[in-house]
Amino acid sequence: MQRTIEQRYAIKFCVGLGHSGTETLGLIREVFKDESMSQTAVFKWHKLFKDGRESVDDEPRAGRPSTSRTDDNVQRVREVLNSDSRLSVRMIADRIGIDKMTVHTIITENLAMRKICAKLVPKALSYDQKQSRASACEDLLQRVEEDPDFLDNVITGGESWISEYDPETKRQSSESLTAASSRPKKARINKSRVKAMLIVFFDSKGVVHYEFVPEEQAVNGAFYLEVLKRLKGKVSRVRQSIAGNWKLHHDNTPSHTCSKVTDYLTKNAIATIPQPLYSPDLAPACYFLFPKVKSSLKGHHHGTLSAVEEACMRTLKDLPESAYHGAYESWKSRWKKCVDAQGMYFDELYL
Repeated sequence: MQRTIEQRYAIKFCVGLGHSGTETLGLIREVFKDESMSQTAVFKWHKLFKDGRESVDDEPRAGRPSTSRTDDNVQRVREVLNSDSRLSVRMIADRIGIDKMTVHTIITENLAMRKICAKLVPKALSYDQKQSRASACEDLLQRVEEDPDFLDNVITGGESWISEYDPETKRQSSESLTAASSRPKKARINKSRVKAMLIVFFDSKGVVHYEFVPEEQAVNGAFYLEVLKRLKGKVSRVRQSIAGNWKLHHDNTPSHTCSKVTDYLTKNAIATIPQPLYSPDLAPACYFLFPKVKSSLKGHHHGTLSAVEEACMRTLKDLPESAYHGAYESWKSRWKKCVDAQGMYFDELYL
């Protein structure tokens, strides 16, 4: 600050001698060198002194109260955040007249708060949809309480697209670097348009049946009915202990709930486990199996659909029985979380 005051006196002296702004700037730089004021500041003060200003001190600033971390200021920041937690530090500082750095310190240290991005959820649930989710989960929890082996004969499944190439996530592409290293760059890469649809059914012991939908084949009611027929035959071969008394869990897509499918399930005495609408967080295929499969394939170019299918099959075979058992245990805990959250989406949508 002292060097700045000295330069202002020097500028005032140059104005008294009749030097222009450019001449004054040259003299300031010659004398003060690297500590010289900026060109803008020199011209500003040259004009002020030329217009008759005498003082070299800054004008007193008005309008802002104390910027210290007083209890009063902490309380004021708390009240503003309580009214709208999405406000930025700058907006809070402008609203209550406190320095931005002080506001940031109050938020992070005094209030122990941090900015959290909104989490994307499948849908903005209505009151009725929340009630439906909670009610379904309460019913399932009651069934498990009455019969601890309730899930032992439940087969769940679904379908999902698997891309020929799916880029790595930021976490997967992270690197261990020294403090002096520059931050690695990751180019934006889109998924391949070449993709295959995988249909898979599994229980707490492992995969029961899977298949890939032929190209150009729509997964409609007629096609899904044939899939269920193949599933039923597979259950008879690989799950003989439950072949006469197994239950099916799948989502509510039209192909799963059409009359052809429901009539077939009823005729063959295959009970279904309810799945609330818009609830991937309550479907093991969505929060467990498909993320596992896709994660193992990320960052690899498979070239052809047959190569994609082979990679999927390897992943399905490599998953241990304990992983499927854990997914079913998580299923029960997710029902409890949904009930506790009164039907709203809880924090972790996927494993």
